[in-house]
Amino acid sequence: MTPTNAMNARGVRQLAQSEWVLPDRGRVAVLCLMVTEFALFTIFVVAYIFYIGKSLSGPMPADVLELPVWATACLLSSSITVGLAERALKSDRAPQFKLWTAATILLGLEFMRNTAVEWHRLIRDFHLTIATNLFGTTFYSLVGLHASHVVLGLTLLTLTLVLGLRGNMDGQGRRFELLAWYWHFVDGVWIAVFTVVYVIGR
Repeated sequence: MTPTNAMNARGVRQLAQSEWVLPDRGRVAVLCLMVTEFALFTIFVVAYIFYIGKSLSGPMPADVLELPVWATACLLSSSITVGLAERALKSDRAPQFKLWTAATILLGLEFMRNTAVEWHRLIRDFHLTIATNLFGTTFYSLVGLHASHVVLGLTLLTLTLVLGLRGNMDGQGRRFELLAWYWHFVDGVWIAVFTVVYVIGR
């Protein structure tokens, strides 16, 4: 047997002896969820862009929308705090994990409070509802879809914090990592929504 053939045979034996490890089911599931959600948000974003300026009656985006700078800063900052919470949990630093998870929840709640204030102003002062015109329909559909995902994330984070306060989060770093992935995804989607609705759409 030539040296080349011997090396090839050795490589085949090593490949046969090595076990193929299945990817982590949790990570695969969350990645599939995010791909599906990305497709869903893409449909809503494209619809919003398509119907910009096609409303037959007012109010129009430029007349009523204000840049939600504070709300955006809160939500994007929550990506930092959830990352710090994840790092703390993996390092078995329970007090820091609870602190940063609570901070993430508070930032998310402040974002939702600002969204509620905005909607209340639009409905009360400008009588803009989902049935008013095409702008109202696409605006509440897209922003509302994102808000529903924030609410889901806040619910899961709150349950996680409760478990952490009860001391039931030991060794759950991988699971919290998946929740952090979801929260980062929600924050990333908001960048797209903010750009389309409050920058391009105005």
